[in-house]
Parts: sequence; structure tokens; C-alpha cells
Amino acid sequence: MFKGARKGHAELVGDALTGGDEGAACAQLTVPSSDDILSTVNTTDAVILIVDDEPPLLASVRYALEVAGYHTLAAGDGIEALTVLRSQPVDLIVADVAMPRMNGYQLYERVRENPAWAAIPFIFLTARDLDSDVRYGKELGADDYLTKPCDPADLLASVRGKLRRARQLQSARQWPAGTPLRPEVPPLAVGELRIDPAQHRAWLGREPLHLSVKEFAALAYLAERAGQVVSLQELVRVTHGLEADFVEAGTLARPLILSLRRKLSRPEGGGECIETVRGVGYRLTLPEE
Repeated sequence: MFKGARKGHAELVGDALTGGDEGAACAQLTVPSSDDILSTVNTTDAVILIVDDEPPLLASVRYALEVAGYHTLAAGDGIEALTVLRSQPVDLIVADVAMPRMNGYQLYERVRENPAWAAIPFIFLTARDLDSDVRYGKELGADDYLTKPCDPADLLASVRGKLRRARQLQSARQWPAGTPLRPEVPPLAVGELRIDPAQHRAWLGREPLHLSVKEFAALAYLAERAGQVVSLQELVRVTHGLEADFVEAGTLARPLILSLRRKLSRPEGGGECIETVRGVGYRLTLPEE
């Protein structure tokens, strides 16, 4: 819970969070004082999109980030968030999970499927704190998963770290992440898996695969080298445009591979499989193996 709220706007938001039965039920965040925040963070021009269907909670998070020097945009659910993303540039997204029309998980997948948004850091801030929820959010590939009640210092630290990392990745790229194949590479076929780099499309049998930019880059690179082992560092160089050590490369690559395995799986079993080669990386195995 955010603590140290002071009089004025901060107190009004805090009252909205804690007043009455309904307020108590959703009193996950209170607003920190501006002195507390400004003593620990620097002002930034980053634009942060906050997505939450609870207006008091959205207001408290928005206020905390604005006092810290960030510009903010707000949306009440995933559908509204997509509208905002289509109209304005965004540097980072903070989203709840349980929302009407389009929840946070669905929003995350839509963001990662769009090449223009795929590199935007994405933080879940939600009351869904079961271990299974946290694991699922992390397996999706979210940059962080914070649970309510949340200490403001934790939220701000995560925001600062993810923005800093995004800038580092951007400056480290010598070519756009997500374009591992040469333009002249023809469509690829591995068993039932077909990939068309020119169209940025992939199919398993007759079913199209809905892949994020990084997922497509990883799968295409593995398919071009089907049966060969691709190291973690090599894969991250392709998907993120980053030179990383083995540990960091594993942290970045693992969520992509988990998501790809889920999307390549069939109820009846069989089909293509991304095999883990311990201590090295991954290999796309052929059906005959």
C-alpha cells in the first residue's frame, strides 16, 4: 500500500480508496508524498500508459508517477488502451489484469503482436497474487509482475529500471530486433511449420500462428537452423539486438521459448518441438526425430 499521503489531491485519492465498504475492498494503493518520491527519483519525459478499471486506483498510480516526473495516459480496460496506443507514443505500460472487455493478459498479447509496440516495457500491477497468476504473467514474458498492495518505492523502482533497460537495448541494437533473416531468404518449411519472413507470417499446418515480433524472430531463426543448436546469446542477439552473458540471455530467452512451445503444441501431441540443450541453448527438432 502506498503510504505517506499528504493533504490535498493525495488525501482525496486516499479517501476514495479507503472510504466505505467498496473503497475498503479496493484499497490497494495510497499515494506517497511528493517529497518522498522526488527524494529518490529523477524527473523524466517518459510517457507511461496506466490501464485499470478502478478509477480510484488508476488515479493514485497516475498521481504517484506524475509526482515522480513522468507523463501519464490512462485507460479503463484493454480496448481503451489499444485506442491510446494507436494515437500516441508510449514508453511503458502499467496494467491491471482483471478488467472488462479485454483483460491485462489479452492486452499484453495484443501489444506484443504489433511490431510498433513490441519493445514497450510492460508491467502488471494487479491484486491477482496467487502463485499460479504470478507464474502465468511471467511466462507470458511481462517485464515485471507486481501485486497489490504495492509499495510505491517498488513500483517506481520497477518503472525506472524497465525504462533504463529499454533505452540500453535501443542504443545497443545495431539492427532492428525481430529481423534475424536476410530479406532474400525464401519461405521456410519444417514439418508442418511454415514461415514466410517477407510477410512476417507463420502457420502450423493450416492454422496461423499469432506471434509477437520477438517470438517470430526466435522461431524463424531456429527454423532456418532446424536440427542445430542455437546458443542463448545468439538467440538474444537476434530477438533483442543485445549482447548478453549466459545468465541474462537465459532470462530474456526463456519466456519467449515457453510461449512458443505453448503456441506450437497440439492437443493430440506430436509436431515440432523446441528442445532445451542444457548449458547451451535451444534446438528446433524435426518431426522424424
